[in-house]
Amino acid sequence: MSTKIDPSQFVYIEEFYNSEEFKEKYTYTGDDLGSNYSKEATTFKVWAPTAKKILLQLFEKGVGGEPYEVYEMEKGEKGVYAKTVSKDLNGVYYTYLVTSLDDDTEEAVDVYARATGANGKRGMVVDLSSTNPEGWENDKRVHLAKNTDAVLYEVHIRDFSISETTSAKNKGKLLGMVETGTVNSEGLATGIDHLKELGVTHVHLLPSFDYFSVDEENLDTPQFNWGYDPLNYNVPEGSYSSNPFDGAVRIKEYKEMVQKFHENGIGVVMDVVYNHTGYNDESYFHKTVPYYYHRTFENQFTDASACGNETASERSMVRKYMIDSLTYWMKEYHIDGFRFDLMGIHDIETMNQISDALHEISPECIIYGEGWTGGPSPLAEELRAVKNNTTKLRRIAAFDDNIRDGIKGHVFNLDEKGFVNGGEGYEEEVKFGIVGAVSHDQIDLSKCKTATKFWANNPTQCVNYVEAHDNLTLWDKLLISAEEASEEDRIKMDLLSNAIVILSQGIVFLHAGMDFIRTKGGEENSFASPDSVNAIDWDRKSTYKNVFDYNKGLLSLRKSSPLFRLETAEEVRAALTFLEEGVNWQGKNVIGYVLKNETEQFVVLYNANKTAVEITIPEGDYEVVVNETQAGVEAIEQFTGSKIEVPPISTLVLKK
Repeated sequence: MSTKIDPSQFVYIEEFYNSEEFKEKYTYTGDDLGSNYSKEATTFKVWAPTAKKILLQLFEKGVGGEPYEVYEMEKGEKGVYAKTVSKDLNGVYYTYLVTSLDDDTEEAVDVYARATGANGKRGMVVDLSSTNPEGWENDKRVHLAKNTDAVLYEVHIRDFSISETTSAKNKGKLLGMVETGTVNSEGLATGIDHLKELGVTHVHLLPSFDYFSVDEENLDTPQFNWGYDPLNYNVPEGSYSSNPFDGAVRIKEYKEMVQKFHENGIGVVMDVVYNHTGYNDESYFHKTVPYYYHRTFENQFTDASACGNETASERSMVRKYMIDSLTYWMKEYHIDGFRFDLMGIHDIETMNQISDALHEISPECIIYGEGWTGGPSPLAEELRAVKNNTTKLRRIAAFDDNIRDGIKGHVFNLDEKGFVNGGEGYEEEVKFGIVGAVSHDQIDLSKCKTATKFWANNPTQCVNYVEAHDNLTLWDKLLISAEEASEEDRIKMDLLSNAIVILSQGIVFLHAGMDFIRTKGGEENSFASPDSVNAIDWDRKSTYKNVFDYNKGLLSLRKSSPLFRLETAEEVRAALTFLEEGVNWQGKNVIGYVLKNETEQFVVLYNANKTAVEITIPEGDYEVVVNETQAGVEAIEQFTGSKIEVPPISTLVLKK
């Protein structure tokens, strides 16, 4: 290998970065990139092998003013530049001036920055120990015996408390997530008390790292974004803090939020967006090492994210960055798990290394993601962490869009019906999700509309859901696709949908507010819509109290028996037997199954028809624990026999 690698010997920049020469010469394995603080000195290290020169600039403020000191950094091994400043720099802001091989100079924020000023335009040196809330050393993550015990509740931090229908004081903020004693207009619990009442195990926070689309310097101006436009990956979003101008405040308040959730028995899952950067050539990664962190084709950004670019997770220093960033969040913020946006853009090997590193920190870590991309990618399909490659992933789950669309109809075809709202032929698709996407002899893949293979090794790899932050809410989908139905029937469809998700094998995923019929007024993609669309209307909990109580009861039933939370495919196949259409009942749009172990037996019946159906079940004495209006663990009524009538558009669960 030559001692110097000349980019000009390659036709395209991607050939240069993908070469074994580059990888061997410039892969850095140290754990000290970024600013390494002590009271006596701070050492700055940045990986930039294509830079000719780097200047470190120090600022007194995160916004405005000129640098008060400038230092030239020294290039060392593996393309790492370093500079030690022998002063106490806690609270000092900094940027790098990076001069590349073609003499272009760009100002960049340290991609490893752990704190920033407002709008993330400058990194900040921080004494992290000073940001720990009282008792932080005793904070413990939530304990689950297995991942199928998890009930995930997806929420946007601003949405959760911004509405006037909750008495929360820290409106739209980190601390608003964990205010106790908050209520809606009629005195029903909101916020964290609501989560405890419902029975969720984890909050899934939409992106809460620093993103660029909300102007932190002008928060009095109405503005909103989901946050899938990442800027500084290792820094909490400033607009959710009480003071975005002080880089330490957002860190402390984020920790206080996590701590309070843990004290209330609720874990915290971060939604992370490593698949693309918010900017293309303006991103700090590109300004530091042009084109390295992104995939390109013939020197042009490729766009599997449908957001302008995609990151190159298969490259050694991108893989290292992802692992370093994720393990930092786990160790510093005590995070319980991660949800990967467009996980199908990442390569399988990187995801498996991430899983190994995170599970070493916490064996109970929950990792799941979207098993698809937003567009074509130059990375070969067999190397991608897409849903159909889930069996190649270690302790990583994928969203089951098969059951999602099977229940209510395809998300992109707004008026398309599914199992609950009048569609035909969706039984097999729903059954596929009921078993947690694992192989089962009673499921005929040839009858599935979208599922082509059993893609989960075990139900721990399957996240079942019917609604998420994007696309229509379930209720808005029902309003469009079942326009002819009465509100009473649409509520029945809603209850039936949630029953299928909550009682299926795998991990349960709920979108915030869907437990009391959330609506966004028909808005399909509300990523930048105002609070009038996105804010959770907590008064709907009063309007649809019966729906909330039903969902709460379903979750209590799920938690009451391990039969609803099986861990392995073998356990599912042994315990779950579907009733056969034509033998047990006549007609379509019905699914029934028996769950049985040595000590318990349940019969679960779903009727999506507008008329009642009679179903033959195993002979016995039963307690009805779920019917069309009630759900829980207590007996609603007794039943003895082998033939039972299931009301229209309803769920019936019997316990022997």
